[in-house]
Amino acid sequence: MGDLGVFGDVHVSVDDQFVATVEVRRPPNNFFSLALIESLGEAFRAIDADPDARAALFCSDGKHFCAGADFSSDGGSIDAELRNPDGSPRHLYDAAFDLFSTRTPAVAAVQGAAIGGGLGLACFADFRVAAPEARFSANFARLGFHHGFGLSATLPSLVGQQRALELLYTGRRVDGEAAHAIGLADRLVSLDDLRTEAHGLAAEIAGSAPLAVASIRQTMRGDLAAKVKAATDRERHEQDWLRETADWREGVEAMAERRPPNFTGS
Repeated sequence: MGDLGVFGDVHVSVDDQFVATVEVRRPPNNFFSLALIESLGEAFRAIDADPDARAALFCSDGKHFCAGADFSSDGGSIDAELRNPDGSPRHLYDAAFDLFSTRTPAVAAVQGAAIGGGLGLACFADFRVAAPEARFSANFARLGFHHGFGLSATLPSLVGQQRALELLYTGRRVDGEAAHAIGLADRLVSLDDLRTEAHGLAAEIAGSAPLAVASIRQTMRGDLAAKVKAATDRERHEQDWLRETADWREGVEAMAERRPPNFTGS
């Protein structure tokens, strides 16, 4: 019990209820990047290896759960300093596959924004507990871009195909109450009670027989990593060519200037 370690900006501790608290500490926005996903993967693998950790509370310090990519940088898709075992450059979606391959059930506590890749991170968790102040958005199309981080596989399973299409096509933001109504959030609680409620759900999971939970999870979502791999292969291909378009440049500029985008289809 106690601190399990620090993995980049991710801090992990395990309590006497067999719950590992995984906290991202990049406040206030907890921007999405390859480095963050690598750190989360390392953290969850360490939890998988710890017999005292049977479920995880996944949370973030600051105003937002994860406000998406920081477009003042390159968005963190590729880091030339990181390599796969075969020597190829490490890509964000390589790290995503490794994260989705971890085995410990996770409950995300979502405050503030879970936008773009941040929505993808929230959908990595087995459950989402949200405050009314939470804001979920697959804002990719509003940037002239294709969605990513495996949302092709995860989002329809949570909200249904038609609702997923609506969220992806429009980039609409939904608050915690609306997210709960459509099944994107499993529980809705006040901001003050958010972590307590999310921890309570994780502790309830941890109180079940660990071998049985692991077996049930394998049955219910054991193929999710493979589905995410297939999804991100497609998503990456589409993102690569859309990143070269005028609409992508316009989308990013419009967001930075806080104005409606003027897309031309080029």
